[in-house]
Amino acid sequence: MRHSLPLAPQFYVTAPAPCPYLAGRLERKLFTALQGDSAATMNDALSQQGFRRSQNVIYRPTCANCSACMSARIRVADFKPNKWQRRVLARNSTLQRRLRPTWASDEQYDLFRRYLDARHADGGMADMDVFEFAAMIEQTPVRSRVVEFVDPAAAQIARDSDGLVGCCLIDILDDGLSLVYSFYDPARAHDSLGSYIILQHIQIAQEMGLPYVYLGYWVPGSPKMAYKARYHPLEIYRSGTWIGLDPDNPPLTEVHPLDTAPVAEQVANIVLPDEPPA
Repeated sequence: MRHSLPLAPQFYVTAPAPCPYLAGRLERKLFTALQGDSAATMNDALSQQGFRRSQNVIYRPTCANCSACMSARIRVADFKPNKWQRRVLARNSTLQRRLRPTWASDEQYDLFRRYLDARHADGGMADMDVFEFAAMIEQTPVRSRVVEFVDPAAAQIARDSDGLVGCCLIDILDDGLSLVYSFYDPARAHDSLGSYIILQHIQIAQEMGLPYVYLGYWVPGSPKMAYKARYHPLEIYRSGTWIGLDPDNPPLTEVHPLDTAPVAEQVANIVLPDEPPA
């Protein structure tokens, strides 16, 4: 189904499909293409309204009976690592961080495959081959980078390896860093590399003077997404605005079908670049 605004991108809605986060529910996505000279500004504007990028498409959930998926971002200036997070940083203090252009490598794909096979063998990305992986990394119409994390000691032990233990594809927005997809060595689960990658991106945002780190969707009730609530202060996009998350009093996720605005109305309420807010 297609929806549009005058002189604006075309918005589409996917058919209902099984939800990957909550059993027994169906998901739909509202999406549009990112293309041309306006791709970066469109990515900035829509990311600030709860959208997420995947290659040259940007989307957000638009489910009829559920509002569990809420875009989440860390407010960088007010973030202070807790005791456990400080231990994670100390445990991985020997790792080296390096920024790369969005060009896929064999080492990245090997790490990606080991990560999926160990942690998401039944997920929607489980069958991705090297060409699909390269497309995920390389097909970006916006300002993106790959951040790699390397263990120099591991590289010395295995001479055929560069010691790559973690990797994250990010978009650089005008107000923050958006973590598009991250993966790491599953054999080092005890090092909490997933948390370390997030903490490192908070540091990168601080170094760049950017106010937010966008984590994707936080889904209360989903064990896969529970970790995002550990980062305070966390903001979620709810009912057209960003609000602080109170982990002890999460928002309701069940909605009545009549409470959900028609898709055409949702599209009409999207603020496009250079368009004053309603």
